[in-house]
Amino acid sequence: MTNNLIIRFAEKSDTPIIFSLIKQLAEYEKLSDKVITTEERIKQSIFGNDQFIEVLIAEFEGKAVGYALFFKNYSTFLGKAGIYLEDLFVLPDYRGKGIGKSLLKKIISIAKQRDYGRVEWSVLDWNVSAIEIYKKIGAEPLDEWKIFRLTSDKF
Repeated sequence: MTNNLIIRFAEKSDTPIIFSLIKQLAEYEKLSDKVITTEERIKQSIFGNDQFIEVLIAEFEGKAVGYALFFKNYSTFLGKAGIYLEDLFVLPDYRGKGIGKSLLKKIISIAKQRDYGRVEWSVLDWNVSAIEIYKKIGAEPLDEWKIFRLTSDKF
């Protein structure tokens, strides 16, 4: 399997692929109605002047089958930057091949290379298979924390 898998940083020409995978992630999470962005906005966010987002593409046998989108955060307690993993998604037909785990390991490797203090992400509580994978690699749920969100229509 690993011989057929390439994980690489996305390039501007990958924008349509990234946008398609974002829409498929939203469909999987039953949140398609929440996707209001456009392909152009995604391209500007990732590859424009204010670059703060990075994307990894997972290619299996030459086909883009997954991605990880992440950005730098900061811990005042550690005094170090970290990575916030916004999206980790693998197409359903390619799950169970270790692709998601390989993407996550690459994120962890990047954090180590950059001397970051931690990697964090959120997962929907019904995504039991993902939660089990995260626990197997040593990740711990932060049950005492609640995520709050304030959207632009409220400011």
